[in-house]
Amino acid sequence: MAHNQEPLAKTPVIKFNGQDFTFLRDRCLSRGLPFEDETFPAEPSSIGLHLLQGKDISSLRWVRPKDILNGKSEPHFILEGASRFDIQQGDAGDCWFLAALGSLTLNQQHLQKILMDQSFSHQYAGIFRFRFWQCGQWVEVVVDDRLPVLKKEYLFVRPRSNNQEFWPCLLEKAYAKFHGSYANLHYGFLPDALVDLTGGVVTNIDLNFPSDLVMMVKTAAKAGSLITCATLPTGVARSLTNGLVSQHAYTVTGAERIQTWRSWEDLIRLWNPWGHTEWRGRWSDESLEWQKIPDQQRRQLHENKEDGEFWMSCQDFRDNFSCLHICNQFPVSLNQGNVPHERWFQMMFKNTLSHAEGLSRDTQSIFSVPEGMESNNTIMSINTIPQNLKAKDKFPLSLSVFKFQHYQKLPPTFFSKFRNAIEGISSKNRGSLTKRYSLSPGTYVAVTSAHSETVEFLLRIFLKMPDGLGSLNASLASGRCAARLLGTEGAPVFLSRLDQELNLDAAQLQNLLNQELLTGKVRPHQPPVPTLLLLLNQSSVPPLKVNGRLEQEEFARLWGRLVHCQRVFQNIQSHSGVFLSLDLWKAVRDAGFLAGISVSNELLDLMTLRYGDNSGRVSFPSLVCLLLRLEAMAKTFQNLSKDGKGLYLTEMEVRCLPFPDTGHSPRPPLLS
Repeated sequence: MAHNQEPLAKTPVIKFNGQDFTFLRDRCLSRGLPFEDETFPAEPSSIGLHLLQGKDISSLRWVRPKDILNGKSEPHFILEGASRFDIQQGDAGDCWFLAALGSLTLNQQHLQKILMDQSFSHQYAGIFRFRFWQCGQWVEVVVDDRLPVLKKEYLFVRPRSNNQEFWPCLLEKAYAKFHGSYANLHYGFLPDALVDLTGGVVTNIDLNFPSDLVMMVKTAAKAGSLITCATLPTGVARSLTNGLVSQHAYTVTGAERIQTWRSWEDLIRLWNPWGHTEWRGRWSDESLEWQKIPDQQRRQLHENKEDGEFWMSCQDFRDNFSCLHICNQFPVSLNQGNVPHERWFQMMFKNTLSHAEGLSRDTQSIFSVPEGMESNNTIMSINTIPQNLKAKDKFPLSLSVFKFQHYQKLPPTFFSKFRNAIEGISSKNRGSLTKRYSLSPGTYVAVTSAHSETVEFLLRIFLKMPDGLGSLNASLASGRCAARLLGTEGAPVFLSRLDQELNLDAAQLQNLLNQELLTGKVRPHQPPVPTLLLLLNQSSVPPLKVNGRLEQEEFARLWGRLVHCQRVFQNIQSHSGVFLSLDLWKAVRDAGFLAGISVSNELLDLMTLRYGDNSGRVSFPSLVCLLLRLEAMAKTFQNLSKDGKGLYLTEMEVRCLPFPDTGHSPRPPLLS
């Protein structure tokens, strides 16, 4: 199933483990007892034996912040604003998560949607909640505030500001619960954390390829992106003589091009989740290079603090770091100085695959690439469930892309290793993979295959739209029809052929329908649609302006109805591709826009006679006319009836109604 991603505020929130925060909090308040989470108990199993090896488990205690401070001061959820400097990594090797979290603090609006409004004073009941993104939906995870302490030392993220600020500790605990245990956070992959915190798509920058890093970082930051990086892998994280930590994740917090006495220098600013251990090379806090720039610029950029943040030259950055990850809600082009005004269509396919008895299972997702955007015009991203995969586990899916002319459901053997795919992608990450493509216009199939027993996944395909469709995309993205239109395989191709103003008369638009739907460019196996004039006359959505021309919103709503009718037709038709008139009741039942409309047996018999042929079959054009007319007549009654029981019309109102269908009118003509 394909659909458009909605903003966090509009996306339904799933309750992790079925735990409802409000119900649990209110129950604790009524009982006067703080919350104790039975699904993530205060026991060594929630930590993981791997992280407890060599430690005195007998001294392990789970203590609430109020008890830790013991009345000496009051705990705070957030104290003087949330920032990256509130975070200090503990014994878990979860720098990959904390570096992503540190970057999220630079986007306060999005951070607040994850942290929400919580405190240790107002309605405190020992329970807190946080949200993470998982395969197209947001998941709310609740935790109690008991934190693991070993010999009076915090075992994991340590609170800052004199041990009074606890939002990072509690968020880390919720993320550990989300993944099964703290041990499951020990070593991971930056892209996974970036996606979990934002639901965005990750762009990986190859540092070996020449690029303007300062411009990239500034462009990404201006677009509100999360930016992280990692040092070269060495098998285990360890401190190096230059002050960096090998196989370690950092947050990118800025970039500048500055003028020294002799030349220009490109600098990049990083933050270490350890909260200390900084770079000691050129442009570090105590480096003499800072004396070579004007005083005003030095005061703006240079701070000699042991806070984990430091500057280094971009060349040193390339020499010591292996990757740069940039995450945004939609793809961002980073090869220009200003934030680009690109428009992207997003398609989402959610499915479950299994790999049993050595036989690979796959799914096929169809999409079309429009003309006019052949450079980096397609991005594919896969995210998986379950979340408790270990870092050493192999990514359970692979993805290959094939181009073809005529689509039909193809057997798995078609996608064998002996047939050339455009390019397959695999991943070293645990729960996600992303790949950019430059695809020529046409129809493609993305084949997803499973390599594990069972895996639930979400495939997102981002298609870049030509500039001429920018205003259209923006208009549709906020409309009720966006989910239908953006989730249609042929819509991007069809839209790319429309006039930029999208202000066409019926004949012009019908010609486009003829070209796209009957020449095999969108869905060559799809039956033709009825004439546009008939559709417009019978649509339940009348023209916004009675001027004989179709404008943006009108087209979007009409196209949405066509797509919906197409799905109904395809879901009900028999294996031979025939839709029987006996199944008309199923079509009425499955058409979402007919919800609440009842059809009697007498009316169903009339519909069967009117829209079925002599052999008891119904064509796609006839089905569209039936469903749209039924909706139009129901809406007409609702609008004109004053008591919900009958219509009382003037002579002029009667004349304005559509002529009644006597059952002897000609069949709707096919497009030709």
